[in-house]
Amino acid sequence: METQNLFFSMDIGTRSVVGIVGYHDGDKFVILAHEIEEHKERAMYDGQVHDIELVAMAVAKVKQRLEQKLDVKLDSVSIAAAGRSLKTHKVFIERKTDSSVEVDNETISSLEIEAIQKAQMEIEETDQEDGLQYYCVGYAVVNYFLHGNIIANLEGHKASSIGIEVLATFLPKIVVDSLYSVVSRVGLEVSNLTLEPIAALNVSIQSNLRLLNIALVDIGAGTSDIALTKNGTVFAFAMVPNAGDEITEKLAETYLLDFEAAEKIKISLSKKSKIKFKDIMDISHQVTSEEVLKAIYPAVQQLAKEICAKIVEYNGKAPSAVFMVGGGSLVPGLTECIAENLQLPVERVGVRKTSIIKDVSINDKKLAGPEFITPIGIAMTAYLNRQKDFLTVTVNDKAIKLFNSKALTVADALILVGFNPRNLIGRRGAPISFILDSEQITVKGEAGEPAQIFVNGVKASLDKVLSNGDRIIIDPAVDGRSAEIYIRDYIGSQKGKIVYVNGVEKTLVPTIIVNGQSKDIDYRIQDQDIISIISINNIEDLLKKLDISTSDIFVTINSEDADLYSIIHNSDYIVIEEKTIAPAREEIAAAKEEMLVTVNGKQIRIAQSKDKMMFVDIFNYIDVDLTKVKGIYSLKLNGRDANYTDIIRNADNIEIEWEK
Repeated sequence: METQNLFFSMDIGTRSVVGIVGYHDGDKFVILAHEIEEHKERAMYDGQVHDIELVAMAVAKVKQRLEQKLDVKLDSVSIAAAGRSLKTHKVFIERKTDSSVEVDNETISSLEIEAIQKAQMEIEETDQEDGLQYYCVGYAVVNYFLHGNIIANLEGHKASSIGIEVLATFLPKIVVDSLYSVVSRVGLEVSNLTLEPIAALNVSIQSNLRLLNIALVDIGAGTSDIALTKNGTVFAFAMVPNAGDEITEKLAETYLLDFEAAEKIKISLSKKSKIKFKDIMDISHQVTSEEVLKAIYPAVQQLAKEICAKIVEYNGKAPSAVFMVGGGSLVPGLTECIAENLQLPVERVGVRKTSIIKDVSINDKKLAGPEFITPIGIAMTAYLNRQKDFLTVTVNDKAIKLFNSKALTVADALILVGFNPRNLIGRRGAPISFILDSEQITVKGEAGEPAQIFVNGVKASLDKVLSNGDRIIIDPAVDGRSAEIYIRDYIGSQKGKIVYVNGVEKTLVPTIIVNGQSKDIDYRIQDQDIISIISINNIEDLLKKLDISTSDIFVTINSEDADLYSIIHNSDYIVIEEKTIAPAREEIAAAKEEMLVTVNGKQIRIAQSKDKMMFVDIFNYIDVDLTKVKGIYSLKLNGRDANYTDIIRNADNIEIEWEK
């Protein structure tokens, strides 16, 4: 077997270091050898390296023994970081959106990115004294919000406001550095780094089972790591800083034992009915397993209670089932306590042993227990990834490293590089809202263009899975133009009329008042303007425009009597006279039906000799030199062409033009 075809993995745990070497034969992983070395002293607490040199000593012994067994030189190793170092943070963000456009996947993804960036910023602000850098290794969407109300899925909805609540999980880089320091001291290079709960999950819960809501609990010596699945994915990680050591410590306290002696008793509980030991006073004891279990039951109950509380905190409720792995899962009574706390049937809480792992050949019965799930999972995960523990990619020519804990996407890279997710979605241009004649009007700006994403020169989306060395280019979104509108867009048919008032041509244009000031039709409307358009539609409007009193006047339109509400049309001929000058028709009738007309600019008073006076009758009241008449060129009545038989009325304007 060539060394380069071997996979060497180590589970550097709180109590011991487990090493496994194997190779892949097709799709099957064949384990060639394994070694276990316990730490001589408590060099690790709760999954965290405290004494690098002591931990390195245990790692070195495992490495040396495996090299001797297989007659090979091991120079690279796959390792895992414990969940003890994970940080989780829940955040809520809300964003204003264009209510005329459906929410799409790109918008939802950018919303999630923004939430994760906020969580990362808040975590780093909390620990700013330590100056730690964190990597997001997983997150779960707790809730989506539409107009402030919880909704299952935002896609396809139209809303002016959307929101999201996210539970994000982070790993500090310093944890990675301590593990690197340990393995480098024994001449090893890290070929793959994963999380312990991910490694355990990869071999104990197959992908088809992840459609179910399952909690995987890896109970080691120092920590109980939790992974949660549903809808085909792992959506959250959690950790309880208590595990098998708490049971050991309870035994040591109860029977006055040192830690090592108590640990041996705990391991033997499931194998022996009677247990013999000496306490620190050198007094011999013989007790039954039932007595010991009764003594540690409060500690078992407490551990189960803490694990279940953490599961419900991250899952929101009890899961459908709980799978337990790790050496601590073998503590008698623990599965029953977890089932009771979660109110699940006992058969839905089970311990997973290595026999459930598919596509692995285990020839040594010593590797059958649940404590070997994670070490084997580390090796299997390394094969699945077959890459370094960090991917190196560039975003707009800026190189970044991504923690390789899952299938990493463009979205993950943007989170780490700090790309503002709001630059992914082109904003609609600013709207203009104004009041026109007491009516609220809003005009929207133009729709924006979304960002263009390219991976290695090929157009891609936020969920594009990345490979080492990928080059990402983001052309930011382009915002739409703001609304641009003018008064003339709202004047319409009211732009103006041409009429004749007492023979004088007048152009009647609306009066435009904006925020108390006069404007013309080319004025560009601004946001929050208050606009009044005072049009001249009837005689009352005209009188106001001309500043003429509405009382004691007589008005005609095209020789027809008019009142204040008579509508004015283009080219109308309007006569306005005071009643003191132009007697009312009743008064005219009393004065033998006299009428006053204007002929070629000269007022002529005529006596109405019959019921209706025609245009031709006017010639009886004007001086005409019949010896010089050459013919009439045109006749006009109130500005319009007239016939001899047209009826004339009081206050009419007559124009007669002779041929020259």
